Amino acid sequence: MQAKAEDFFFSGLNQAGDTNNDVKSNVTTVNVDQIPGLNTMGISLVRIDYAPYGKNPPHTHPRATEILVLLEGTLYVGFVSSNQDNNRLFAKMLYPGDVFVFPIGMIHFQVNMGKTPAVAFAGLSSQNAGVITIADTVFGSTPPINPEILAQAFKLDVNVVKDLEAKFKN
Repeated sequence: MQAKAEDFFFSGLNQAGDTNNDVKSNVTTVNVDQIPGLNTMGISLVRIDYAPYGKNPPHTHPRATEILVLLEGTLYVGFVSSNQDNNRLFAKMLYPGDVFVFPIGMIHFQVNMGKTPAVAFAGLSSQNAGVITIADTVFGSTPPINPEILAQAFKLDVNVVKDLEAKFKN
């Protein structure tokens, strides 16, 4: 009885997001935080803007499958399957009107391969899909993961890990 139209409304996905950042992309999220009426509905939406050669770095959504449609530009997209499947890469070059699905929990990415901006919209099968950006999470945790553990896990020199942690420090 207390719900109102505004609880089911969001305005602004016609506006490009600011891609002036390290990855040259911007994700505008429309989930239960922006539209309270999405609570328990199991869906959300994002607009992703990519500057030329911008990327949405390797990440995962722990609570959702994602279906992406490219509206403008050219994207190279893909996901990596699980260890049990030999970590296979499933990747495609997308052109306007193409659709690609990223299964729930799979590490995936998108890269604008063109000299012009790209725009995509993606639906997610959760009102709060969550996002875990791999490099930020591993090398930018607070407090940091012991560099010796990461050096062993990634087969890197411990000084390389320390350098990476310094770059991702909040």
